[in-house]
Amino acid sequence: MSQQYLTAALYQFIDLPEFADWQQPLQDLCDARQVKGLLLLAHEGINGTIAGLPDDVHAVLDWLKRDARLSDLVHKEAFAATNPFYRMRVRLKREIVTLGVPELNPALNAGQYVKPEDWNALISQPDVVLVDTRNDYEVGIGSFEGAINPHTKSFTEFPQWVAEQSQPGGVLHGKERIAMFCTGGIRCEKSTAYMKSQGFDNVYHLQGGVLKYLEEIPQEASMWWGDCFVFDERVSVGHGLQRGPHQLCRSCRMPLGKAEMQHPHYVRGVSCPYCHGTRTPEQEAALAERQRQMDLAAARGESHLGHTQASSQQSRQQKMAEQLTAMQGLPVLYSFRRCPYAMRARLALAQAGVQCQLREVVLKDKPAALLAASPKGTVPVLVLADGTVIEQSLDIMLWALRQNDPDSWLSPTAGSLDDMRALIARNDGEFKQALDRCKYPNRYPEADAAAAQGAARAFLLGLNEQLAATGYLFGRDPSLADMAIRPFVRQFAGIDEAAWQAQPWPHLQAWLTRLTDSALFEQVMNKYPAWHPDEAGVLFPADANTLEGEASV
Repeated sequence: MSQQYLTAALYQFIDLPEFADWQQPLQDLCDARQVKGLLLLAHEGINGTIAGLPDDVHAVLDWLKRDARLSDLVHKEAFAATNPFYRMRVRLKREIVTLGVPELNPALNAGQYVKPEDWNALISQPDVVLVDTRNDYEVGIGSFEGAINPHTKSFTEFPQWVAEQSQPGGVLHGKERIAMFCTGGIRCEKSTAYMKSQGFDNVYHLQGGVLKYLEEIPQEASMWWGDCFVFDERVSVGHGLQRGPHQLCRSCRMPLGKAEMQHPHYVRGVSCPYCHGTRTPEQEAALAERQRQMDLAAARGESHLGHTQASSQQSRQQKMAEQLTAMQGLPVLYSFRRCPYAMRARLALAQAGVQCQLREVVLKDKPAALLAASPKGTVPVLVLADGTVIEQSLDIMLWALRQNDPDSWLSPTAGSLDDMRALIARNDGEFKQALDRCKYPNRYPEADAAAAQGAARAFLLGLNEQLAATGYLFGRDPSLADMAIRPFVRQFAGIDEAAWQAQPWPHLQAWLTRLTDSALFEQVMNKYPAWHPDEAGVLFPADANTLEGEASV
Protein backbone atom coordinates (compact mmCIF):
# COMPACT_ATOMS: atom_id res chain seq x y z
CA MET A 1 0.00 0.00 0.00
CA SER A 2 1.43 3.42 -0.95
CA GLN A 3 2.45 5.88 1.75
CA GLN A 4 0.31 8.73 0.42
CA TYR A 5 -0.74 10.67 3.53
CA LEU A 6 1.61 13.32 4.91
CA THR A 7 1.66 14.10 8.64
CA ALA A 8 3.20 17.45 9.62
CA ALA A 9 4.02 18.29 13.24
CA LEU A 10 4.64 21.98 13.88
CA TYR A 11 4.90 24.65 16.54
CA GLN A 12 6.33 28.11 17.03
CA PHE A 13 6.34 30.56 19.91
CA ILE A 14 5.41 34.03 18.60
CA ASP A 15 3.45 37.00 19.88
CA LEU A 16 -0.02 36.37 18.42
CA PRO A 17 -2.56 38.64 20.17
CA GLU A 18 -5.13 38.20 17.39
CA PHE A 19 -5.02 34.39 17.63
CA ALA A 20 -8.81 34.06 18.00
CA ASP A 21 -9.27 35.65 14.56
CA TRP A 22 -7.28 32.82 12.99
CA GLN A 23 -9.52 30.01 14.20
CA GLN A 24 -12.36 30.01 11.67
CA PRO A 25 -10.31 30.76 8.51
CA LEU A 26 -7.87 28.02 9.46
CA GLN A 27 -10.67 25.55 10.20
CA ASP A 28 -12.37 26.39 6.89
CA LEU A 29 -9.14 25.93 4.92
CA CYS A 30 -8.41 22.57 6.53
CA ASP A 31 -11.97 21.37 5.94
CA ALA A 32 -11.87 22.47 2.31
CA ARG A 33 -8.58 20.64 1.82
CA GLN A 34 -9.74 17.59 3.82
CA VAL A 35 -6.80 18.04 6.16
CA LYS A 36 -7.37 16.50 9.58
CA GLY A 37 -5.67 16.79 12.95
CA LEU A 38 -5.40 19.28 15.79
CA LEU A 39 -4.07 22.86 15.85
CA LEU A 40 -3.83 24.92 19.04
CA LEU A 41 -3.77 28.72 18.92
CA ALA A 42 -2.86 31.01 21.81
CA HIS A 43 -1.37 34.41 22.48
CA GLU A 44 2.04 32.74 22.62
CA GLY A 45 1.85 31.01 19.20
CA ILE A 46 0.73 27.85 17.42
CA ASN A 47 1.17 24.12 18.04
CA GLY A 48 -0.26 21.04 16.41
CA THR A 49 -0.18 18.12 14.02
CA ILE A 50 -2.09 17.86 10.75
CA ALA A 51 -2.34 15.17 8.09
CA GLY A 52 -3.71 14.80 4.58
CA LEU A 53 -2.58 14.54 0.99
CA PRO A 54 0.81 16.29 0.57
CA ASP A 55 -0.45 19.15 -1.60
CA ASP A 56 -3.27 19.87 0.85
CA VAL A 57 -1.01 19.83 3.93
CA HIS A 58 1.49 22.14 2.22
CA ALA A 59 -1.37 24.49 1.29
CA VAL A 60 -2.17 24.87 5.00
CA LEU A 61 1.50 25.37 5.86
CA ASP A 62 1.84 27.98 3.11
CA TRP A 63 -1.20 29.80 4.49
CA LEU A 64 0.44 29.98 7.91
CA LYS A 65 3.75 31.17 6.49
CA ARG A 66 2.09 34.12 4.79
CA ASP A 67 2.38 35.83 8.16
CA ALA A 68 5.91 37.19 8.58
CA ARG A 69 6.02 35.95 12.16
CA LEU A 70 5.71 32.37 10.88
CA SER A 71 7.81 32.73 7.73
CA ASP A 72 10.49 30.43 9.17
CA LEU A 73 8.01 27.90 10.63
CA VAL A 74 9.66 24.47 10.77
CA HIS A 75 7.67 21.25 10.64
CA LYS A 76 8.47 17.54 10.84
CA GLU A 77 7.11 15.18 8.21
CA ALA A 78 6.11 11.52 8.17
CA PHE A 79 4.14 9.47 5.63
CA ALA A 80 1.52 6.77 6.16
CA ALA A 81 -0.89 4.68 4.12
CA THR A 82 -3.91 6.08 5.99
CA ASN A 83 -4.71 9.40 7.63
CA PRO A 84 -3.89 9.05 11.35
CA PHE A 85 -6.66 11.51 12.32
CA TYR A 86 -10.44 11.25 12.08
CA ARG A 87 -11.40 14.94 12.22
CA MET A 88 -9.99 18.46 12.16
CA ARG A 89 -10.13 20.80 15.13
CA VAL A 90 -8.67 24.27 15.58
CA ARG A 91 -8.81 25.18 19.26
CA LEU A 92 -8.15 28.37 21.20
CA LYS A 93 -6.00 27.98 24.31
CA ARG A 94 -4.36 30.08 26.99
CA GLU A 95 -1.08 28.30 26.28
CA ILE A 96 -0.10 26.20 23.27
CA VAL A 97 1.43 23.77 25.73
CA THR A 98 0.16 24.13 29.27
CA LEU A 99 2.73 24.51 32.02
CA GLY A 100 0.69 26.84 34.20
CA VAL A 101 3.38 29.54 34.38
CA PRO A 102 1.97 32.19 32.02
CA GLU A 103 4.73 34.75 32.63
CA LEU A 104 7.33 32.59 30.86
CA ASN A 105 8.50 33.71 27.42
CA PRO A 106 10.18 30.74 25.72
CA ALA A 107 10.71 32.76 22.56
CA LEU A 108 13.21 34.91 24.46
CA ASN A 109 14.48 32.76 27.33
CA ALA A 110 14.67 29.11 26.27
CA GLY A 111 17.76 26.98 26.86
CA GLN A 112 20.53 26.25 24.39
CA TYR A 113 19.58 24.24 21.32
CA VAL A 114 21.56 21.07 20.67
CA LYS A 115 21.33 19.53 17.20
CA PRO A 116 20.55 15.81 16.95
CA GLU A 117 24.04 15.04 15.63
CA ASP A 118 25.58 16.66 18.75
CA TRP A 119 23.13 15.20 21.29
CA ASN A 120 24.91 11.91 22.00
CA ALA A 121 28.15 13.67 22.89
CA LEU A 122 26.37 16.02 25.31
CA ILE A 123 24.37 13.43 27.22
CA SER A 124 27.39 11.12 27.48
CA GLN A 125 29.21 13.63 29.68
CA PRO A 126 29.12 12.56 33.35
CA ASP A 127 28.25 15.99 34.77
CA VAL A 128 25.12 16.37 32.62
CA VAL A 129 21.75 15.51 34.18
CA LEU A 130 19.40 14.19 31.49
CA VAL A 131 15.67 14.79 32.10
CA ASP A 132 12.76 13.41 30.09
CA THR A 133 10.04 16.08 30.26
CA ARG A 134 7.30 13.89 28.81
CA ASN A 135 4.48 12.24 30.73
CA ASP A 136 4.97 8.96 32.54
CA TYR A 137 3.03 6.80 30.08
CA GLU A 138 5.13 8.20 27.20
CA VAL A 139 8.41 7.41 28.94
CA GLY A 140 7.20 3.86 29.53
CA ILE A 141 7.59 2.82 25.88
CA GLY A 142 10.89 4.52 25.08
CA SER A 143 13.49 7.08 26.17
CA PHE A 144 17.20 7.91 26.08
CA GLU A 145 19.60 5.73 28.01
CA GLY A 146 20.18 7.13 31.50
CA ALA A 147 17.35 9.70 31.34
CA ILE A 148 15.53 10.64 34.55
CA ASN A 149 11.77 10.08 34.50
CA PRO A 150 9.97 12.72 36.63
CA HIS A 151 6.87 10.45 36.72
CA THR A 152 4.52 13.32 35.90
CA LYS A 153 1.00 12.63 34.66
CA SER A 154 0.82 16.01 32.93
CA PHE A 155 3.24 18.79 32.02
CA THR A 156 1.68 21.08 34.63
CA GLU A 157 3.21 18.89 37.36
CA PHE A 158 6.72 19.65 36.13
CA PRO A 159 7.29 22.85 38.20
CA GLN A 160 6.39 20.94 41.37
CA TRP A 161 8.88 18.19 40.45
CA VAL A 162 11.61 20.78 39.87
CA ALA A 163 10.91 22.37 43.26
CA GLU A 164 11.12 18.99 45.02
CA GLN A 165 14.24 17.79 43.20
CA SER A 166 16.08 21.09 43.74
CA GLN A 167 16.10 20.47 47.49
CA PRO A 168 19.05 18.72 49.21
CA GLY A 169 19.06 15.08 48.15
CA GLY A 170 17.17 15.78 44.93
CA VAL A 171 18.52 14.85 41.51
CA LEU A 172 18.80 18.54 40.52
CA HIS A 173 20.34 19.85 43.74
CA GLY A 174 23.75 21.37 43.12
CA LYS A 175 23.75 20.41 39.44
CA GLU A 176 24.97 22.95 36.91
CA ARG A 177 24.31 21.31 33.54
CA ILE A 178 20.82 20.05 32.67
CA ALA A 179 19.84 18.50 29.33
CA MET A 180 16.15 18.08 28.54
CA PHE A 181 14.11 16.56 25.73
CA CYS A 182 10.52 15.99 24.66
CA THR A 183 8.59 14.63 21.69
CA GLY A 184 8.94 17.49 19.23
CA GLY A 185 10.66 20.32 21.09
CA ILE A 186 7.83 22.48 22.39
CA ARG A 187 7.80 21.23 25.98
CA CYS A 188 11.58 21.55 26.03
CA GLU A 189 11.42 25.23 25.13
CA LYS A 190 9.04 25.87 28.01
CA SER A 191 10.77 23.59 30.49
CA THR A 192 14.22 25.03 29.80
CA ALA A 193 12.84 28.57 30.06
CA TYR A 194 11.32 27.57 33.39
CA MET A 195 14.59 26.03 34.59
CA LYS A 196 16.43 29.25 33.75
CA SER A 197 13.82 31.21 35.70
CA GLN A 198 14.63 28.97 38.68
CA GLY A 199 18.36 29.78 38.58
CA PHE A 200 19.72 26.99 36.36
CA ASP A 201 21.96 28.76 33.85
CA ASN A 202 23.38 25.91 31.78
CA VAL A 203 20.29 24.27 30.34
CA TYR A 204 20.19 22.47 27.00
CA HIS A 205 17.43 20.93 24.93
CA LEU A 206 17.28 18.65 21.92
CA GLN A 207 16.44 20.73 18.86
CA GLY A 208 13.42 19.27 17.11
CA GLY A 209 12.83 16.80 19.94
CA VAL A 210 12.89 13.03 19.82
CA LEU A 211 11.10 13.01 16.45
CA LYS A 212 13.92 14.93 14.77
CA TYR A 213 16.52 12.72 16.45
CA LEU A 214 14.80 9.53 15.25
CA GLU A 215 14.50 11.02 11.78
CA GLU A 216 18.19 11.96 11.44
CA ILE A 217 20.22 9.59 13.63
CA PRO A 218 20.66 6.04 12.26
CA GLN A 219 19.64 3.26 14.59
CA GLU A 220 23.18 1.87 14.87
CA ALA A 221 24.41 5.21 16.26
CA SER A 222 21.38 5.91 18.43
CA MET A 223 21.20 6.17 22.22
CA TRP A 224 17.41 5.88 22.11
CA TRP A 225 15.66 2.69 23.24
CA GLY A 226 12.10 1.65 22.41
CA ASP A 227 9.60 3.81 20.54
CA CYS A 228 8.34 7.38 20.79
CA PHE A 229 4.67 7.94 21.68
CA VAL A 230 2.76 10.28 19.35
CA PHE A 231 -0.72 11.72 19.85
CA ASP A 232 -2.44 10.27 16.82
CA GLU A 233 -3.57 6.91 15.50
CA ARG A 234 0.02 5.87 14.76
CA VAL A 235 0.45 5.66 18.57
CA SER A 236 4.24 5.28 18.32
CA VAL A 237 7.11 5.72 15.88
CA GLY A 238 10.65 4.37 15.80
CA HIS A 239 13.85 5.20 13.95
CA GLY A 240 13.22 6.77 10.58
CA LEU A 241 9.79 7.74 11.99
CA GLN A 242 8.45 4.38 10.93
CA ARG A 243 5.17 3.46 12.58
CA GLY A 244 5.76 1.44 15.74
CA PRO A 245 4.05 -1.73 16.97
CA HIS A 246 1.94 -0.10 19.69
CA GLN A 247 -1.81 0.20 19.78
CA LEU A 248 -3.99 2.39 21.96
CA CYS A 249 -6.30 0.88 24.56
CA ARG A 250 -9.73 2.24 23.65
CA SER A 251 -10.81 2.11 27.27
CA CYS A 252 -7.98 3.91 29.12
CA ARG A 253 -5.86 5.20 26.17
CA MET A 254 -2.63 3.63 27.39
CA PRO A 255 -0.15 2.63 24.66
CA LEU A 256 0.06 -1.15 24.45
CA GLY A 257 2.98 -3.23 23.20
CA LYS A 258 3.04 -6.85 22.14
CA ALA A 259 3.26 -8.17 25.72
CA GLU A 260 0.23 -6.16 26.89
CA MET A 261 -1.83 -7.26 23.88
CA GLN A 262 -1.05 -10.91 24.64
CA HIS A 263 -2.08 -10.49 28.28
CA PRO A 264 -5.26 -12.32 29.40
CA HIS A 265 -6.76 -9.00 30.51
CA TYR A 266 -6.49 -7.50 27.02
CA VAL A 267 -9.79 -7.41 25.13
CA ARG A 268 -9.61 -5.33 21.98
CA GLY A 269 -11.55 -2.12 22.41
CA VAL A 270 -12.67 -3.05 25.93
CA SER A 271 -9.81 -3.47 28.42
CA CYS A 272 -6.08 -3.96 28.93
CA PRO A 273 -3.79 -4.90 31.85
CA TYR A 274 -3.82 -1.26 33.02
CA CYS A 275 -7.60 -0.80 33.20
CA HIS A 276 -8.94 -4.32 33.65
CA GLY A 277 -11.62 -4.41 36.33
CA THR A 278 -12.16 -0.63 36.45
CA ARG A 279 -15.30 -0.62 34.30
CA THR A 280 -18.78 -1.82 35.17
CA PRO A 281 -20.29 -4.69 33.12
CA GLU A 282 -22.56 -2.17 31.40
CA GLN A 283 -19.60 0.00 30.42
CA GLU A 284 -17.68 -3.00 29.11
CA ALA A 285 -20.70 -4.01 27.06
CA ALA A 286 -20.91 -0.49 25.60
CA LEU A 287 -17.20 -0.52 24.71
CA ALA A 288 -17.59 -3.95 23.10
CA GLU A 289 -20.52 -2.68 21.03
CA ARG A 290 -18.51 0.37 20.00
CA GLN A 291 -15.68 -1.88 18.82
CA ARG A 292 -18.18 -4.03 16.91
CA GLN A 293 -19.57 -0.97 15.14
CA MET A 294 -16.04 0.17 14.25
CA ASP A 295 -15.24 -3.27 12.81
CA LEU A 296 -18.45 -3.24 10.77
CA ALA A 297 -17.67 0.24 9.47
CA ALA A 298 -14.15 -0.84 8.53
CA ALA A 299 -15.51 -3.88 6.70
CA ARG A 300 -17.80 -1.58 4.70
CA GLY A 301 -14.90 0.75 3.96
CA GLU A 302 -16.47 3.55 6.02
CA SER A 303 -15.14 5.76 8.80
CA HIS A 304 -16.81 5.17 12.16
CA LEU A 305 -15.56 8.45 13.67
CA GLY A 306 -15.17 12.01 12.48
CA HIS A 307 -18.21 12.46 10.24
CA THR A 308 -18.27 15.93 8.67
CA GLN A 309 -21.23 18.13 7.97
CA ALA A 310 -21.17 16.72 4.46
CA SER A 311 -22.29 13.31 5.79
CA SER A 312 -25.46 12.09 4.14
CA GLN A 313 -28.85 12.49 5.78
CA GLN A 314 -29.08 8.71 5.94
CA SER A 315 -25.81 8.51 7.91
CA ARG A 316 -27.03 11.15 10.33
CA GLN A 317 -30.29 9.34 10.85
CA GLN A 318 -28.47 6.06 11.39
CA LYS A 319 -26.17 7.69 13.91
CA MET A 320 -29.15 9.21 15.73
CA ALA A 321 -30.89 5.84 15.85
CA GLU A 322 -27.76 4.20 17.24
CA GLN A 323 -27.47 6.92 19.88
CA LEU A 324 -31.10 6.55 20.94
CA THR A 325 -30.60 2.80 21.29
CA ALA A 326 -27.45 3.39 23.33
CA MET A 327 -29.32 5.74 25.72
CA GLN A 328 -32.05 3.28 26.64
CA GLY A 329 -31.87 2.42 30.32
CA LEU A 330 -29.24 5.10 31.10
CA PRO A 331 -29.57 7.53 34.02
CA VAL A 332 -31.01 10.97 33.22
CA LEU A 333 -28.97 14.06 34.16
CA TYR A 334 -30.68 17.45 34.33
CA SER A 335 -27.94 20.02 33.90
CA PHE A 336 -27.11 23.62 33.05
CA ARG A 337 -23.81 24.15 31.26
CA ARG A 338 -22.50 27.17 33.20
CA CYS A 339 -23.68 26.15 36.68
CA PRO A 340 -20.60 25.21 38.77
CA TYR A 341 -22.58 22.58 40.68
CA ALA A 342 -23.67 20.93 37.42
CA MET A 343 -20.16 21.36 36.06
CA ARG A 344 -18.56 19.35 38.83
CA ALA A 345 -21.19 16.63 38.50
CA ARG A 346 -20.40 16.32 34.79
CA LEU A 347 -16.67 16.22 35.55
CA ALA A 348 -17.13 13.21 37.81
CA LEU A 349 -19.48 11.41 35.42
CA ALA A 350 -17.09 11.92 32.50
CA GLN A 351 -14.07 10.89 34.57
CA ALA A 352 -15.86 7.73 35.69
CA GLY A 353 -17.04 7.00 32.15
CA VAL A 354 -20.63 6.74 33.38
CA GLN A 355 -22.90 7.60 30.49
CA CYS A 356 -26.30 9.19 30.88
CA GLN A 357 -29.02 11.08 29.03
CA LEU A 358 -28.14 14.75 29.50
CA ARG A 359 -31.08 17.13 29.49
CA GLU A 360 -29.94 20.74 29.28
CA VAL A 361 -32.30 22.90 31.34
CA VAL A 362 -33.40 26.47 30.61
CA LEU A 363 -33.57 27.86 34.14
CA LYS A 364 -36.31 30.37 33.24
CA ASP A 365 -38.50 27.56 31.92
CA LYS A 366 -37.81 24.48 34.02
CA PRO A 367 -39.32 21.32 32.54
CA ALA A 368 -42.11 19.54 34.39
CA ALA A 369 -40.08 16.32 34.36
CA LEU A 370 -37.32 17.99 36.38
CA LEU A 371 -39.78 19.38 38.93
CA ALA A 372 -41.49 16.01 39.20
CA ALA A 373 -38.18 14.32 39.95
CA SER A 374 -36.92 17.07 42.25
CA PRO A 375 -39.38 19.78 43.40
CA LYS A 376 -36.53 22.03 44.50
CA GLY A 377 -35.98 22.69 40.78
CA THR A 378 -32.24 23.25 40.89
CA VAL A 379 -29.55 21.47 38.88
CA PRO A 380 -27.90 19.06 38.73
CA VAL A 381 -30.34 16.22 39.32
CA LEU A 382 -29.54 12.63 38.41
CA VAL A 383 -32.38 10.12 38.01
CA LEU A 384 -31.12 6.54 38.00
CA ALA A 385 -32.62 3.75 35.91
CA ASP A 386 -34.41 2.34 38.99
CA GLY A 387 -36.04 5.72 39.73
CA THR A 388 -33.64 6.77 42.50
CA VAL A 389 -33.13 10.54 42.48
CA ILE A 390 -29.79 12.12 43.48
CA GLU A 391 -30.34 15.84 44.03
CA GLN A 392 -26.98 17.12 45.30
CA SER A 393 -23.97 17.64 43.04
CA LEU A 394 -21.48 16.22 45.53
CA ASP A 395 -23.63 13.11 45.95
CA ILE A 396 -23.67 12.69 42.17
CA MET A 397 -19.87 12.93 42.13
CA LEU A 398 -19.54 10.33 44.87
CA TRP A 399 -22.03 8.00 43.19
CA ALA A 400 -20.22 8.19 39.84
CA LEU A 401 -16.75 7.72 41.29
CA ARG A 402 -17.88 4.75 43.36
CA GLN A 403 -18.84 3.11 40.05
CA ASN A 404 -15.38 3.75 38.61
CA ASP A 405 -12.54 5.87 40.00
CA PRO A 406 -9.67 5.37 37.50
CA ASP A 407 -7.39 8.06 38.96
CA SER A 408 -8.32 7.57 42.64
CA TRP A 409 -10.08 10.90 43.17
CA LEU A 410 -11.69 9.45 46.30
CA SER A 411 -8.34 8.29 47.73
CA PRO A 412 -6.02 11.32 47.90
CA THR A 413 -2.29 10.91 48.45
CA ALA A 414 -2.56 13.25 51.45
CA GLY A 415 -5.53 13.55 53.78
CA SER A 416 -8.76 11.60 53.70
CA LEU A 417 -12.20 11.68 52.13
CA ASP A 418 -13.52 13.35 55.29
CA ASP A 419 -10.83 16.05 55.00
CA MET A 420 -11.85 16.69 51.40
CA ARG A 421 -15.51 16.89 52.28
CA ALA A 422 -14.75 19.43 55.01
CA LEU A 423 -12.93 21.71 52.54
CA ILE A 424 -15.69 21.28 49.96
CA ALA A 425 -18.23 22.27 52.62
CA ARG A 426 -16.29 25.50 53.23
CA ASN A 427 -16.28 26.14 49.48
CA ASP A 428 -20.01 25.51 49.21
CA GLY A 429 -20.70 27.65 52.27
CA GLU A 430 -18.49 30.62 53.07
CA PHE A 431 -16.81 30.93 49.67
CA LYS A 432 -19.98 30.46 47.58
CA GLN A 433 -21.76 33.07 49.65
CA ALA A 434 -18.93 35.56 49.12
CA LEU A 435 -18.66 34.62 45.45
CA ASP A 436 -22.34 35.36 44.79
CA ARG A 437 -22.03 38.78 46.41
CA CYS A 438 -18.94 39.58 44.34
CA LYS A 439 -20.40 38.33 41.06
CA TYR A 440 -23.97 39.58 41.46
CA PRO A 441 -23.81 42.78 43.59
CA ASN A 442 -27.21 43.96 42.30
CA ARG A 443 -28.86 40.91 43.82
CA TYR A 444 -27.43 41.73 47.24
CA PRO A 445 -27.67 45.54 47.60
CA GLU A 446 -27.51 45.26 51.38
CA ALA A 447 -24.25 43.25 51.32
CA ASP A 448 -20.91 44.76 52.27
CA ALA A 449 -18.93 44.45 49.01
CA ALA A 450 -15.57 44.88 50.72
CA ALA A 451 -16.39 42.20 53.27
CA ALA A 452 -17.42 39.79 50.50
CA GLN A 453 -14.19 40.44 48.60
CA GLY A 454 -12.21 39.94 51.80
CA ALA A 455 -13.91 36.64 52.61
CA ALA A 456 -13.39 35.34 49.06
CA ARG A 457 -9.73 36.37 49.05
CA ALA A 458 -9.08 34.76 52.41
CA PHE A 459 -10.47 31.45 51.21
CA LEU A 460 -8.54 31.62 47.93
CA LEU A 461 -5.27 32.55 49.64
CA GLY A 462 -5.73 29.52 51.88
CA LEU A 463 -6.12 27.33 48.79
CA ASN A 464 -2.97 28.89 47.31
CA GLU A 465 -0.98 28.02 50.43
CA GLN A 466 -2.28 24.46 50.35
CA LEU A 467 -1.41 24.12 46.65
CA ALA A 468 2.08 25.55 47.16
CA ALA A 469 2.94 22.61 49.38
CA THR A 470 1.71 19.72 47.24
CA GLY A 471 0.61 20.90 43.78
CA TYR A 472 -2.98 19.78 44.35
CA LEU A 473 -5.24 20.27 47.35
CA PHE A 474 -4.60 16.84 48.87
CA GLY A 475 -1.30 15.61 47.51
CA ARG A 476 0.51 15.40 44.19
CA ASP A 477 -2.49 14.10 42.24
CA PRO A 478 -5.94 15.55 41.50
CA SER A 479 -8.68 14.50 43.88
CA LEU A 480 -12.39 14.94 44.52
CA ALA A 481 -11.72 18.24 46.28
CA ASP A 482 -9.87 19.73 43.30
CA MET A 483 -12.68 18.87 40.92
CA ALA A 484 -15.48 19.91 43.26
CA ILE A 485 -13.97 23.32 44.05
CA ARG A 486 -12.34 24.45 40.80
CA PRO A 487 -15.59 25.30 38.94
CA PHE A 488 -16.37 27.86 41.66
CA VAL A 489 -12.86 29.33 41.58
CA ARG A 490 -13.22 29.54 37.79
CA GLN A 491 -16.41 31.53 38.28
CA PHE A 492 -14.61 33.95 40.60
CA ALA A 493 -11.70 34.33 38.15
CA GLY A 494 -14.17 35.23 35.40
CA ILE A 495 -15.55 38.25 37.29
CA ASP A 496 -12.47 40.32 36.41
CA GLU A 497 -9.79 38.42 34.49
CA ALA A 498 -7.17 41.19 34.80
CA ALA A 499 -7.70 41.46 38.54
CA TRP A 500 -7.49 37.68 38.89
CA GLN A 501 -4.15 37.54 37.10
CA ALA A 502 -2.77 40.38 39.24
CA GLN A 503 -3.40 38.61 42.55
CA PRO A 504 -0.56 37.03 44.59
CA TRP A 505 -1.71 33.44 44.21
CA PRO A 506 0.40 31.87 41.41
CA HIS A 507 -0.17 28.30 42.57
CA LEU A 508 -3.93 28.83 42.53
CA GLN A 509 -3.78 30.36 39.05
CA ALA A 510 -1.73 27.44 37.69
CA TRP A 511 -4.06 24.95 39.37
CA LEU A 512 -7.10 26.52 37.72
CA THR A 513 -5.38 26.59 34.32
CA ARG A 514 -4.69 22.87 34.57
CA LEU A 515 -8.44 22.31 34.67
CA THR A 516 -9.57 24.79 32.05
CA ASP A 517 -6.94 23.62 29.54
CA SER A 518 -7.63 19.92 30.09
CA ALA A 519 -9.35 17.59 27.64
CA LEU A 520 -11.70 16.48 30.42
CA PHE A 521 -12.93 20.03 31.04
CA GLU A 522 -13.32 20.68 27.33
CA GLN A 523 -15.42 17.55 27.06
CA VAL A 524 -17.83 18.54 29.83
CA MET A 525 -18.16 22.12 28.55
CA ASN A 526 -19.62 21.25 25.15
CA LYS A 527 -22.65 23.34 24.32
CA TYR A 528 -25.86 21.32 24.49
CA PRO A 529 -29.25 22.16 22.98
CA ALA A 530 -32.07 22.92 25.38
CA TRP A 531 -33.98 19.73 26.12
CA HIS A 532 -37.56 19.35 24.90
CA PRO A 533 -39.93 16.79 26.48
CA ASP A 534 -40.41 15.12 23.09
CA GLU A 535 -36.69 14.36 22.91
CA ALA A 536 -34.48 11.83 24.65
CA GLY A 537 -31.70 14.29 25.45
CA VAL A 538 -28.09 13.84 24.36
CA LEU A 539 -25.66 11.09 25.23
CA PHE A 540 -23.13 12.28 27.83
CA PRO A 541 -20.26 11.76 27.70
CA ALA A 542 -20.77 11.40 23.95
CA ASP A 543 -18.16 8.65 23.93
CA ALA A 544 -16.55 7.13 27.00
CA ASN A 545 -13.36 7.16 24.99
CA THR A 546 -13.01 10.66 23.58
CA LEU A 547 -10.36 12.20 25.83
CA GLU A 548 -7.21 12.97 23.90
CA GLY A 549 -3.74 14.15 24.76
CA GLU A 550 -1.98 17.30 23.64
CA ALA A 551 -0.72 17.71 20.11
CA SER A 552 2.26 15.57 19.11
CA VAL A 553 4.78 18.33 19.38
